[in-house]
Amino acid sequence: MFVCVNLKAYPCDPIEVAEAARDVSEASGVDVAVAPQAAHLQRVAETGVETWAQHVSPVAHGSHTGSTLAEAAADAGAVGTLLNHSENRLKLADIDAALDAAERAGLRTTVCANNPDQIAAVAALEPDAVAVEPPELIGTGTPVCEADPNVVSDAVEAAERVAPDVDVYCGAGISTGEDLVASRELHADGVLLASGVAKADDPRAALEDLVAPL
Repeated sequence: MFVCVNLKAYPCDPIEVAEAARDVSEASGVDVAVAPQAAHLQRVAETGVETWAQHVSPVAHGSHTGSTLAEAAADAGAVGTLLNHSENRLKLADIDAALDAAERAGLRTTVCANNPDQIAAVAALEPDAVAVEPPELIGTGTPVCEADPNVVSDAVEAAERVAPDVDVYCGAGISTGEDLVASRELHADGVLLASGVAKADDPRAALEDLVAPL
C-alpha cells in the first residue's frame, strides 16, 4: 500500500519527517513517500526517502516566472508529483498539460479530485494514480473512509470503468493505522495524508503507528 505524507506549508522539519518516513518504510515494507515544499525537494531526496513534488506546473522550459518546472523537480530528486490538490486546483486542460510535463521529466503522477465523478474525468487522462479527497474533510481528523465510505468505493469503481490500470488512493482526514486498513478494505491502493504526521509532536511514532496494522 502506498502512503504519501504531504507536508504542505506546515512549520515542520522536513528532514526529520523524511528520515522517519525512510526508516519506517524500510522496517515495515510499506511504501512511504514524502511531498515537501519545492525548496526542500533536494534536501529531502538526499535522505533516501521516496520524494514527491507537491505540484508541477503545466509548462515547458521558457518564460514562466514563479512556475514549478517538472524537470527542475526531477533534477532535485523528485520521483513523482501530486497534481490538482484541492488547495491548488487546476483546469482540466492544465491537468492534462501538467501530466505531459511530468511524463517529459519522468515523474510519476497522482491527480487529486473531490468526488467519484471528478475521479472518472481525471482518470481518463491516464495518470499513474488518482486520489479522492473530499475537501470538507481535509485536516479534520475525520477520515473519508469513515465519514463517507461510499465516496472511496464509488471512486474505485469510477476509475475502474474508465482506466483500469490507474491506481486509486484516498485522502482527507487519514491519520491512523485503522484508517489505512479501512481504506484498503474499500479497495484503495494507497492514501494521502498530511497533518496526522506533519503536525505530530513525534512524526516517527505517528508513522510507526500508522503502518503497524498493515
